Amino acid sequence: MMMRIEEDRKRVLGRNLSIAYEKPLHVVRGEMQYLYDDEGRRYVDAYNNVAHVGHCHPKVVAAGHEQMKLLNTNTRYLSELIIRYAESLTRTLPDPLSVCYFVNSGSEANELALRLARAHTNARDMIVLDHAYHGNTTTLIDISPYKHDGPGGEGAPAWVHKARLPASADDAEDVIDLLARIQTKLCGFIAESMPSVAGQIVLPDGYLKRVYEAVRLAGGVCIADEVQTGYGRIGTHFWAFEKYGVVPDIVVLGKPIGNGHPIGAVITTREIADSFNNGMEFFSTFGGNNVSCAIGLAVLEVVQEEKLQSHALTVGKQLLNGLRELQQQHEIITDVRGSGLFLGVELGKDGEPATLVSNRIANRMREEGILLGTDGPFHNVIKIRPPMPFSHADADLLLTKMGQLFSEPGQTI
Repeated sequence: MMMRIEEDRKRVLGRNLSIAYEKPLHVVRGEMQYLYDDEGRRYVDAYNNVAHVGHCHPKVVAAGHEQMKLLNTNTRYLSELIIRYAESLTRTLPDPLSVCYFVNSGSEANELALRLARAHTNARDMIVLDHAYHGNTTTLIDISPYKHDGPGGEGAPAWVHKARLPASADDAEDVIDLLARIQTKLCGFIAESMPSVAGQIVLPDGYLKRVYEAVRLAGGVCIADEVQTGYGRIGTHFWAFEKYGVVPDIVVLGKPIGNGHPIGAVITTREIADSFNNGMEFFSTFGGNNVSCAIGLAVLEVVQEEKLQSHALTVGKQLLNGLRELQQQHEIITDVRGSGLFLGVELGKDGEPATLVSNRIANRMREEGILLGTDGPFHNVIKIRPPMPFSHADADLLLTKMGQLFSEPGQTI
């Protein structure tokens, strides 16, 4: 069965559609923080942050089911549901972020964020962070060094300016230097609040404050990509940008806000929204439809009702403490970083990234029934981003199994 599915996949799907693990999984069912294969084996999912409140969470499933039985249509008709959802969402954000647009994915949301920024500034040039990823459309590949500087990429277009990934607040000077060199009017600066594919990075304290100040002084707007980190994932705050004491002009949401249902959102200020209201209609056929809003509202309510932010903080601390103990025992672990349930374990040896070891650990953990992934420019960072119900017992199991693997003879060579 597995072999046939793999062959059929190659036959009918594009072959650059990646698949996880050397021995692929045939997943047939999900329940909260667990996935089950076709033979009934359970896997602890420490990787799929899309299922934010848990795979097939009953409240989310019921919300979608009930609304689908009643009505599913577009935003050209009045609906109290979309208003309730927008009000609930904006209540979690600081002033003046008060106007919502709903779309179908994080990619579509980032596309819309760029349109908003361009309409407000009448400019095009953007500053992005090295190794960033913001989506899969043509324009978003243009602003994603992770893609345009990688295999098959053609580099950045002239209107995209790449700042180095910061190691300290002083690296804000790199953005300030770029601002001095840009010959045209600035549109803005976009960054993931915690860069994910760059290797689960926590930005240095003070960095975003200095960058936001400089960008706004130059007439640009500041966009926070919260697709990976929003909704309490980092534990200490509901939104990762709050950790740095800044308020963006535009916030972009995707993946987890629908718990697997395709939904994205952009939240901005009334001033920027009014600039976008320039005579050209904005309409997304499926964005903000009744079913998506019912599901989105249910996800937000589950996060709040089940206190998943504080849960992420306590379980995340357990993981961080355990991983740092492993770091003391194994030289190949060069860094452990992150917050809440957004964590990275970087591996290196003799000053070089230990890519092969990272890949081996991820595949061996899969054999042990725990699903992890790798990321970073050299794919030498083991990423831990589970559904938020991931428990203390799950964390114990992950730490035990990972400790055993790192201690195996020859495992870290």
